[in-house]
Amino acid sequence: MRHILLFVAVFFPSFLFAEGSTSSAVSTSSALTETPTSFKEPFSGEALTQLAVGMVVVIAVILILSWALKRFSGISPMTKNMSVIGVLPLSSREKAILIKVGKQHLLLGVAPGRVSQLHAFEEGELELGDVKKESFSQRLAEVVKQRQNKPDGKNDE
Repeated sequence: MRHILLFVAVFFPSFLFAEGSTSSAVSTSSALTETPTSFKEPFSGEALTQLAVGMVVVIAVILILSWALKRFSGISPMTKNMSVIGVLPLSSREKAILIKVGKQHLLLGVAPGRVSQLHAFEEGELELGDVKKESFSQRLAEVVKQRQNKPDGKNDE
């Protein structure tokens, strides 16, 4: 089905816009020497209207195709009801992830090729109010300060 749609999308417009493809060689040689009427005045009202209508058609086709792709491809948009609360690396390839889905928290184990639910926390079972959010620059400044204030006075430089 996709191949048929692709074939129609590629070749159908060429049949619509092909003009005089069956004319003789004499008429094509005379057509090459004459300037087409659409290029005599490029900034005329007719040319600008044709440009605007053409752009609107192209944008409409893009929007319709993107809607159809989103609608029929099975790809769902990102949801506001799901977020990652925390990630804990367990090894170089495995990690534990705490996510919030609606009002429920899920602890997932993630490994290459596999995601497993380790635990499901009910509403109110897990309190995350004490978690302070700090930016990367603040955390980096703290680590640099700790390294500079080592008790033995050695730096890792």
